Amino acid sequence: MVEGQEYRLEVPQNAEGQRLDQFLTNRSLYLSRSRVQHLIESGQVLVNNKTRRSSYRVRTGDMIEMRIPPPDEETTLVPEEIPLDIIYEDEDLLVVNKPQGMVVHPAAGHWKGTLVNALMNHCTQLSGINGCLRPGIVHRLDKDTTGLLLVSKTDIAHQELTHQLKERKIKRIYLALVMGEVKEERGIIDAPIGRDPRERKRMAVLSPGTPGVREARTHYRVRERLGGFTLLEVALETGRTHQIRVHLAYAGYPVAGDPVYGPRRNPLNLPAQALHAYKITFQHPRTGDLLTFEAPLPQVFAETLEQLRKC
Repeated sequence: MVEGQEYRLEVPQNAEGQRLDQFLTNRSLYLSRSRVQHLIESGQVLVNNKTRRSSYRVRTGDMIEMRIPPPDEETTLVPEEIPLDIIYEDEDLLVVNKPQGMVVHPAAGHWKGTLVNALMNHCTQLSGINGCLRPGIVHRLDKDTTGLLLVSKTDIAHQELTHQLKERKIKRIYLALVMGEVKEERGIIDAPIGRDPRERKRMAVLSPGTPGVREARTHYRVRERLGGFTLLEVALETGRTHQIRVHLAYAGYPVAGDPVYGPRRNPLNLPAQALHAYKITFQHPRTGDLLTFEAPLPQVFAETLEQLRKC
């Protein structure tokens, strides 16, 4: 599915009862769920010639028409000369070490100073599969989470990397400094995540079967215990919004400095959550070579660990 084209889909029996946005996302390697939801909300999706909400449950035989419009000519992204910490780059992709405080792509309230603005200044070409506001963006990190991000320069590279994400072949490892001393050496947090019904800007662990809830699994192991804090190595099996932060808080070990899911008290006076995507492993989309990259801890994170080791 590409921009500037229209599609007709008939709902098969095995998809009966799925949400409309889920059904359409599952049938495209290239459209994110948020992108599909935007198309539905803007009237680009018809079910039996009628507009429906993203939450509409599809029925066997429903005829769905979806138009993916070309990039909005009125939406102009401005390249900005913002320094980038590029770990790796070739003709197909980049691996970028994102700093704390940088939003990945433009959105309401953040039209400038994003990673995309910086990439447009650096690159002559970025993939366009994710729409005009997210060129090249394969996956995201929260604004204040630091670390490694994959960026695609071509649509072919983007398609392959997105496929690897869906098949869980891309391994992403994080370092998280959490409050409390984790007793187990390693563990798995298996708890479904969805939008917090009381506060829509937050995510939360919810009961299975709750509308909009999705399975989520996070693996962790202890790297270091630091007198009331623990440095964890965390691996994502799934990639839900705020997954690591939500899961660790649910387990009783919120990420230190997290202003959303942690306690109001911030004993380390951290500017934001101490969460860093330090390692990524994936197959090169063209050559098939297995590549692994690491990014050093940001200065504030590293200095905080040194202070804790001296206590």
